[in-house]
Amino acid sequence: MATMATTIGLNPNSNQINSNFSSSTIKLKSRTISRFNCKLSANETHRFDVVVVGAGIIGLSIARDLLLRSNLSVAVVDAKFPCSGATGAGQGYLWMAHKTPGTAVWDLALRSQNLWQLLAETLHDQGIDPLEELGWKKTGSLLIGRTEVELDQLKKLVHRLSAAGIRADYLSSNDLAAREPKLEVGRQSGAAFLPDDCQLDAYRTVAYIEKSNRVFGSRGRYAEFYDDPAVCLLRTKGKGKVEGIKTKRNTLYSEKAIIFAAGCWTGSVMNELLKDSDILVHVPVQPRKGHLLVLENFNPLGLSHGLMEVGYVDHRHSISLPGKVDNEALSISMVASSDASGNLLLGSSRQFAGFNTDLNSSVVACIWERAQQFFPILKEFSLENLSELLNVRIGLRPFMPDGKPVIGPVPGMPNLFLATGHEGSGLSMALGTAELVTDMILDNPPKVDSTPFAVQGRCC
Repeated sequence: MATMATTIGLNPNSNQINSNFSSSTIKLKSRTISRFNCKLSANETHRFDVVVVGAGIIGLSIARDLLLRSNLSVAVVDAKFPCSGATGAGQGYLWMAHKTPGTAVWDLALRSQNLWQLLAETLHDQGIDPLEELGWKKTGSLLIGRTEVELDQLKKLVHRLSAAGIRADYLSSNDLAAREPKLEVGRQSGAAFLPDDCQLDAYRTVAYIEKSNRVFGSRGRYAEFYDDPAVCLLRTKGKGKVEGIKTKRNTLYSEKAIIFAAGCWTGSVMNELLKDSDILVHVPVQPRKGHLLVLENFNPLGLSHGLMEVGYVDHRHSISLPGKVDNEALSISMVASSDASGNLLLGSSRQFAGFNTDLNSSVVACIWERAQQFFPILKEFSLENLSELLNVRIGLRPFMPDGKPVIGPVPGMPNLFLATGHEGSGLSMALGTAELVTDMILDNPPKVDSTPFAVQGRCC
C-alpha cells in the first residue's frame, strides 16, 4: 500500500511543476504472481518447437495462440516474470477512439479487439463471468474536446469512424454532461463516443492466459522459464541457422521458431545476443516511461465510461520538469477509468528517460493536477489524505519511431521472429499480433496485412 506524508505544491499558472513531495514516501505496490511447476529440471537441455522470449501480454498471447491452433510445443522465457514490465503498468483499455481508420495499426487493433470480444463471449457461453476472469468491461469510451478546434476535430473523427464501420457518435456538451455528471463541461465541450470500446485488467487477463497455457504443460507441450534471462543464441556450426537459446540456467533448442517479444528490452537483448555474430539487426525500440495512479476503492467520479482527452492522440500537453533536458520533457494527458475492482485509474504520462523506472513525485503531482482540471470534485481531496489508497504503476512502453510495432521474421533468419514496439497498445493489439505470428509460423494466409510491420527496412 502506498504511503505519503508530505504535501504537494502546484503552481496553477505554470507548466512548471513544483513539488515538496518526496518519491521515497510512495511505495510501489506489487502483486503476487503464481508460479507453475512444469516438472522440468533446471540446468538441463530441453527441446521445444517454439521458444518465446518475453512473458508480457504479447509473448504469452503468442504462446496461447500457438498452443490452441497447432500441435506445436512452446516454451516461454523471461528474465523476470509476467506483468513486471509495461503489461502490469497499463490501464487496460481496448479503445479504438484514438486510432486512425485505414492505417495498419488500425487494422491490427480492430482485429485484436474483435478477438478479445470473441474470447469474452466464449467465456460467457461457458458459464464464466468475463468480468471476474479478465476484468472485462464494455463501458464504451469518450474522447473529450474542450476547444472549438478540438470539437471540429472530433466531429471529423466520428465521420471517419462511422465510415470505417465503427459505432461512433458525437456528443454535445449537454449530452456529455448527462453521461458523466462529474466531468467539467463548458459551452465548448464535446466528445466522440464509441459504445463498443472495452477494457481489461492486465493482471487478471495474464493470469487467465497463463492458466490456459498451463493446461498444455501436463501434455508435454508447454513450459515456463521465469527469472531465467537469455544469454546467447545457439547456431549450427557457429554461424548457421539459429537453433536455440541458452539462458542463465537452461539450454532450450527450438525446432521451428524463436520469437523475441521482450518489449522495450528487445533491442538491447538482440544487440547483446548478436554482438559476436554476422547477423545485422538493429531494433530501434525505445523505452517510453509512464506513471499511472491507482486509487483503490475510490471513485467519487462515478465513472460510467473510459475517458481520454483529445490531446492524448498527439501528446499535446507538454510540461517541463525541473532539472530535466528537453529530450526528457514530460507529456501529460488526462485518461480516467474505473477497473473491475472499483479502483480509479488516472493517467497518463509519457517521457523518454532511458530504462529508469524510479518513481517521480513531480509526475505524480502533474497527473493529479491534470485530472483536477477535468474533474473539479478532485480538488476537494489531497494526495496526502489519500495516501493509504494510492499506489503508482510505472512501466516502460516499447516505442517505435514510426509508430508501428515490428512483427515478423528477421531477413536471412526465417526461424527468428520479432514481436515488439506496441508502445501503450500491447493489450489492445495482443491477440491480433499473436494470430499474425502464428499464421506466419504455420504458413497460413494472414487475417491482417503484415507488410507494414515487417522487420526488413526498419530493423536491418
